[in-house]
Amino acid sequence: MKVIYLIRHGETEYNRLGIVQGSGVDSDLNERGHAQARAFYEAYKDVPFDRIYTSALKRTVQSVQPFIDAGLPYEQHAGLNEFGWGRMEGKTPHYTEDEYYRSLIYNWRVGNVDVRAHGGDSPVMVRERQIPVIEHILSREDEKTVLVCMHGRAIKILLTTLFDEPLSEMDHWDHSNLCLYRLRYDYQTKRYALEMANDTRHLAGIEHEPEVSNS
Repeated sequence: MKVIYLIRHGETEYNRLGIVQGSGVDSDLNERGHAQARAFYEAYKDVPFDRIYTSALKRTVQSVQPFIDAGLPYEQHAGLNEFGWGRMEGKTPHYTEDEYYRSLIYNWRVGNVDVRAHGGDSPVMVRERQIPVIEHILSREDEKTVLVCMHGRAIKILLTTLFDEPLSEMDHWDHSNLCLYRLRYDYQTKRYALEMANDTRHLAGIEHEPEVSNS
């Protein structure tokens, strides 16, 4: 068995302000995001993680920095980066971008998952770069418990892959900043079991603010 703690990064100012990040904006956590990272560490510091895996973007590394500071080994993989939103990145969507975004989501939901964001990714492209990283993580059978920190849309795509679902179904997977999914992988059956989904109980006590960006 391998237990995978899968988390989304903490809040950034881009999240708070509703600005699209994607893979092309390498933003830092804001004050609240750092508080979320500390709260997650306090809740899970006694879990015997063998290794941490993050994307190549700063906000994921900063979200697990307390574990790194405690001496846990970690690796960065660009294959875990957020969905690339192309021309939308760095913008606060107005009417035109909102219509464009809705058309993308509609296409994906009806199965056109090879449709790309202008200058960016398609869900199929993201899945294809995630699979080698997941295979790499699974190949290390001696690592019994790992922590993986990623991004919102990328997590949606990853979970459909792990649970053998069509990409058109990815939006049924919810997420919020510094949420936790806990999965168990059985090497004999080669199947995943979901033990916890979009859990944020570790953030109790941190003032809640509505989140307006999912990148």
